[in-house]
Amino acid sequence: MAKATRLHPDPAGKIAAMIPIGRDAAAVRQRIVAMERLLEGLFTIPGTNRKVGLDVILDVIPVGGDVVAAAMGAWMVWEARNLGISKTQITRMFGNVGVDFLLGLVPFVGAVPDFFFRSNTRNLRIIKKHLDRHYPATAVIDQG
Repeated sequence: MAKATRLHPDPAGKIAAMIPIGRDAAAVRQRIVAMERLLEGLFTIPGTNRKVGLDVILDVIPVGGDVVAAAMGAWMVWEARNLGISKTQITRMFGNVGVDFLLGLVPFVGAVPDFFFRSNTRNLRIIKKHLDRHYPATAVIDQG
């Protein structure tokens, strides 16, 4: 007799419960790191040490995929703005998202430069630098 698999009654609720909702710097840091991991490091390509995320996968969908990826990247910049990052850094981060968007506009071929130009990782580095300087209690030791 086959074993019955027990599913969580509300899988979306379970995932939502894992994402911090607060506006404090530690919660924002966790959300931004999770978004960067989703966009840039969802899984590793077999045989290589290169990670790929939704940012590259969405490039398969002409224009629409790039718009969705850019919107997700812009959300990261919005969260950074709410942390009080300088206008210069915000401009730089929006520039990274814009370059990523423009590189990805070329259908199918746009995934290649997008694979190498990781705007969300660059933006995460800027945000972490700000958080480490202004909110040192949110610093986390990376295990990866």
